[in-house]
Amino acid sequence: MQKGKLYLIPTPLHEDSLHTIPNYVIQRIHQLDTFIVERAKTARRFIKATQPPFAIQTLTIYELGKHTPVEEWRQFLKDAEEGKDIGLMSEAGCPGVADPGAQIVQLAYEKQINVVPMVGPSSILLALMASGMNGQQFCFHGYLSPKKDQLIKELKKIEHSACVTNQTQIFIETPYRNQNIIEAAIKHLSHSTLMCIASNITSESEFIRTKTIQQWKASALPNVRKQPTIFLIGTI
Repeated sequence: MQKGKLYLIPTPLHEDSLHTIPNYVIQRIHQLDTFIVERAKTARRFIKATQPPFAIQTLTIYELGKHTPVEEWRQFLKDAEEGKDIGLMSEAGCPGVADPGAQIVQLAYEKQINVVPMVGPSSILLALMASGMNGQQFCFHGYLSPKKDQLIKELKKIEHSACVTNQTQIFIETPYRNQNIIEAAIKHLSHSTLMCIASNITSESEFIRTKTIQQWKASALPNVRKQPTIFLIGTI
């Protein structure tokens, strides 16, 4: 029996950004009836927005949560093993990139299921593109420590890496702690270090600016509290 495929389906970074999803992705969504997702509610809302030719209630949706046992993950791919194509969706952006979906992809390869990545928005790459920093070499750190002392140490370590390697350093934060990141960076990083703040990417309220720490100190700081934001550190 020929096995189905696992399609890695990108989703909008914001609800008002459906236009960032290519038509061929939407067409593929309309050909599937089984999805593995981070949050079922968000996935259903996105699929409904694409105006599918079927009722949302008819879909099979498996939710991949933080506490979902590995044994259940394997069951998620059973349909693909039996010949059905299925889709994998992130909460926002590209599945498998800073996303638990990577573990499903690993399982798919173990089961010899073909994986098909599809084109769509990545906040990490979009922020890097717009930052003006080194796009030839970069490193993504994910989340930094929420503890103040450890956060300062990590920021200084990241800054050192940027200076020594000329490698752009990228990280994210839980939205309600964004201001803590900005305040710590401005207070503890070198005046000549570059910092890009990229918030609400692809939305109508998008904000992306790159300045030195000294320039950030002399300007009005953006209010990115509770807004999805990417931070980048680099050198001139």
